[in-house]
Amino acid sequence: MAGRRVRPDGSGNAAHPSRHEDIEMKCPRGRSVALLLVAIFISASCGKNKQNLAAEAPPPAQVVHEQNFSVVGVDHPEQFPVTAAVEHEAVSQLVVTGTVYPDIDRNVSVISLASGRVIDIHARLGDTVHKGQVLLRVRSDEVSGGFSDYRKAVSDELLARQRLNRAKELYAHGATAQSDLEMAEDTEENAKITLQATAEHLRLLGNDPDHPSDVVDVVAPISGVITDQQVVAGGGVLGLSSSNPFTISDLSVVWIVCDVYENHLPDVHVGETADIRLNAYPDQVLKGTISNIGAVLDPTIRTAKVRIEVRNPGFLRIGMFATATFYGQKKEVQTAVPATAILHLHDRDWVYLETQDHKFQRVEVVSGDQLPDHMQVITSGLKPGQMVVTNALSLQNTADNE
Repeated sequence: MAGRRVRPDGSGNAAHPSRHEDIEMKCPRGRSVALLLVAIFISASCGKNKQNLAAEAPPPAQVVHEQNFSVVGVDHPEQFPVTAAVEHEAVSQLVVTGTVYPDIDRNVSVISLASGRVIDIHARLGDTVHKGQVLLRVRSDEVSGGFSDYRKAVSDELLARQRLNRAKELYAHGATAQSDLEMAEDTEENAKITLQATAEHLRLLGNDPDHPSDVVDVVAPISGVITDQQVVAGGGVLGLSSSNPFTISDLSVVWIVCDVYENHLPDVHVGETADIRLNAYPDQVLKGTISNIGAVLDPTIRTAKVRIEVRNPGFLRIGMFATATFYGQKKEVQTAVPATAILHLHDRDWVYLETQDHKFQRVEVVSGDQLPDHMQVITSGLKPGQMVVTNALSLQNTADNE
């Protein structure tokens, strides 16, 4: 009994364990090895599945750069569909450059008839002002002298009126001659004229005879924008003999002045309309009317000045660069491609052409107006029938990533 071994569950004789228990006791790593083999088998199966999926997917396009950097080659060019450029019939167009100018008929000079020293300025170059707004104040000795003459004229007129009244009474009582009465009437009339002249002189100088002051307020004659300033605080104003303190421009209507070469002048006529595009606002298209075609050509560049009047929507500024498009009467054939075929890069437009050896060459073009069905006009650089990549940006991104 002393040599008998009891099994853990309390039953049977543990002195002779089963064969399975004996193997587990002798080879404790057997089960781990079996699990490892199963895991290797599963991993191998997954690897084969992934290899099969990779084999079924199209291989990524590989870009081969040529000596000419505008030409790229890919292993699978079929991944970049191409299409033929088509013809588009449209009226002839003439595109010229121009600059925004104020309408000189709407320029008004601000003048001060009173000479003196500027003591205050209430507006600056570029400010928007309203009619009647005070722009500057001038202290003028000329106004002081005008008030002195006005006061003297008031006194003289009062004295002349009193003498006339006295002469009328004397003549009524036979105490004076008619000639004396007529002389008194003439003196009174001259005094009135002098008083009116001195009062009007003060008003012209910008002052009120009923409110004497040696300071003159110079106001804006119209509403608009100050486009020129020739005066500063503490400076002097010499009236009409000097330059004008300010120039105010009404910019509700402006001019676009363009240079048109003499061989294109037959396509431009007074009264016709033109499309105006600004470099600062390329998406905004304005309508203008040709109001004048210069009679004198520039002898150096052989161009004539063409003036277009445009209503200002509020964002046109003097000196802005613009392009004007004139439309002719005759039809012309242009080239059109899908808008996605045009690549905008470095402020230029490009397309990718398919070459004979199934490569792609990047070519610079000049794009035009947008057309229906996501098409766009090419004004130069491409001919109808040439094969272009329909998605130039995708090809460019693929080339950049290599």
